[in-house]
Amino acid sequence: MTADLAEFARAKNVKYFMISYTDLFSGQRAKLVPAQAIADMQKDGAGFAGFATWLDLTPAHPDMLAVPDPASVIQLPWKPEVAWVAANCIMDDKEVDQAPRNTLKRLITEAASDGMHVKTGVEAEFFLISPDGKTISDEYDTASKPCYDQQAVMRRYDVIAEICDHMLALGWGAYQNDHEDANGQFEMNWAFDDALATADKHSFFKFMVKSIAEKHGLRATFMPKPFQGLTGNGCHAHISVWDETGKTNVFADNSMELGLSAKGKNFLGGIMKHASALAAITNPTVNSYKRINAPRTISGATWAPNTVTWTGNNRTHMVRVPGPGRFELRLPDGAANPYLLQAVIIAAGLDGIRSKADPGKRYDIDMYQLGHTVTDAPKLPLNLLDALREFDNDKSLKAALGEEFSSAYLKLKHQEWNSYASHFTQWERDHTLDI
Repeated sequence: MTADLAEFARAKNVKYFMISYTDLFSGQRAKLVPAQAIADMQKDGAGFAGFATWLDLTPAHPDMLAVPDPASVIQLPWKPEVAWVAANCIMDDKEVDQAPRNTLKRLITEAASDGMHVKTGVEAEFFLISPDGKTISDEYDTASKPCYDQQAVMRRYDVIAEICDHMLALGWGAYQNDHEDANGQFEMNWAFDDALATADKHSFFKFMVKSIAEKHGLRATFMPKPFQGLTGNGCHAHISVWDETGKTNVFADNSMELGLSAKGKNFLGGIMKHASALAAITNPTVNSYKRINAPRTISGATWAPNTVTWTGNNRTHMVRVPGPGRFELRLPDGAANPYLLQAVIIAAGLDGIRSKADPGKRYDIDMYQLGHTVTDAPKLPLNLLDALREFDNDKSLKAALGEEFSSAYLKLKHQEWNSYASHFTQWERDHTLDI
């Protein structure tokens, strides 16, 4: 694990470092720093005007310093003279509590104090589209059921293989790539890891996919629902908890239902308990609710939940338990902040364990066909405003994530909703011009 970025630069022939942090709206912000200056930056941080990004700060605030975490450094495989490094945001010698990576680190420390080591994996789906964003990039990708389409994935072989080659070179344990359920959509999988490492990789993955797509004259989008009628971009999270050594999976118990231990069910209970509020973080945009509340897509299924239910190995529910010792949360979408996604999972799960939360009844039905028969499970929020209200009303979840973070997030997200609500659309003219 790298400790000295200047030494890393000398050993790897790195000329520049991208000191990067992610703001509350998932914006990836960076400064390009020459290797000759990285020692000072590692000590003191790179200066940013926090107000200029999506953080709840003003122009009068002092410099926000992004202090690089050398353990996260990644040499860009497609431009080896540059290295990317995630940073922790500091102001006046204190952590900026609302900064997403700081929020996650705080919750990881809290879990560790209870002897828990959270490990996760993500499935970050994306579309390859035209540079103007109006169409998918492959005019021949027109099948009504395009999932796993052999020809379609090979027509984008140059892009997908280049990204996968990079993940292999980085030692991520990349293991499969496929064309997903929407025309123009792909998914690439790599091995699960500690929650912070997964968040850093997720952040870098989005940067890498967009960069390689641009290199090939295309555009990549992780937007939850970029095209009406097509399956949206999910970001399913696989979750397990290990002991303090990181070697024993405390969610695994083959004597229990589905191989999920009592502690695992309590963690799941926390996810179920906070699900409606969770959506404000896992589904953070106006567009997110076009995915989780979508009508049936061209392929025949949205592959997204709209009800708070759990099951065994059944993809039609919000949570499934595909095998012993872990479960998959299918709620998050491509807009989810890589750091806040992990943070809110840990926050809800810790509360579940501490309160011995019961996840409730397990359903094994096809929710897409028989969901209307489930009358005792909450529906997920219908829009971002409903989700923000659920989050604001969930006092324990807000406290777990931190009052400064929660206040900043709610303030900026309500501003975003108000901007959306005040925007005039063609739909309004089409439906009310002649009233």
